[in-house]
Amino acid sequence: MREIVHMVHTSLDGCVEGPNGEFDWPVMGPELSEYSRAMNERCGEFAYGRKVWDMMSSYWPNAESISDHPHDIAFAPVWRETPKVVFSRTLEKADWNTRVFGGDLDEAVASLKAEPGRDLLLMGGAELAAQLTARGLIDEYLVFVHPVVLGGGKRPFAEDTARLGLELVESRTFDGQVVLLRFRRA
Repeated sequence: MREIVHMVHTSLDGCVEGPNGEFDWPVMGPELSEYSRAMNERCGEFAYGRKVWDMMSSYWPNAESISDHPHDIAFAPVWRETPKVVFSRTLEKADWNTRVFGGDLDEAVASLKAEPGRDLLLMGGAELAAQLTARGLIDEYLVFVHPVVLGGGKRPFAEDTARLGLELVESRTFDGQVVLLRFRRA
């Protein structure tokens, strides 16, 4: 059965975006970029909530014309080619090899996990991650802590998230700056 792996970038003060929605702070050095590439190989499908989908689909299709960062240049074709899933009650269809699930979240995830293939990589998505966490549907958490304090903003889990026991299975530093905390459900 496929698993859902939640990959999230946070600030030192635990935010996934700044007070005004900023996401210009993650540090993507060569080591972290390589680790991300390996995760893309492990996971055969990317998963998003609608808000993160809007951000990703506005950037990655044309990333090479927007950025000259080596990570962006390497990841853009991977993003375009990899199948994607968007969970949304408002979005009806999406481009770039993307399926949209708008019905019952539990049923949709059960169906996706039962499909053959590699794991699903949930990128960001605080609201969706909180819903999936509350239902016990995320199998692994990859939390990348970046060297910045944002002073407030959205957090990766809702404030009313129930207590969840996790097992630390890996910790690692990338490029002398970013710390990975990798957890599995206990």
